[in-house]
Amino acid sequence: MVQHSRLDASFAALSDPTRRGILEHLGRTDATVSELAERFEMTLTGITKHLRLLEDSGMVVTEKRGRVRHCRLGTNPFDRELAWIRSHQLEIEGRLDRLGQFLNRMEE
Repeated sequence: MVQHSRLDASFAALSDPTRRGILEHLGRTDATVSELAERFEMTLTGITKHLRLLEDSGMVVTEKRGRVRHCRLGTNPFDRELAWIRSHQLEIEGRLDRLGQFLNRMEE
């Protein structure tokens, strides 16, 4: 169950275009919360809510230095998400292969 709650948090975080944009931006360079708010034309409260979801999923890490909160990509390299996707991909490919074999037999 823990595995699924982590996946749920990850996919929920990725479901929003703003959060995906934040990840893209942080993939290029670290940023402060204020810089992200300005870049995405949001209030500090709004961008903080997005960052909280990204932090909960392990995709972003924020750190307070003095009065400024800095953001960077987290250590979650999407291994668990990719493993989940890959397992379903293999299952679907297997089903499609069996369907193809069935259709070939029906054609003969």
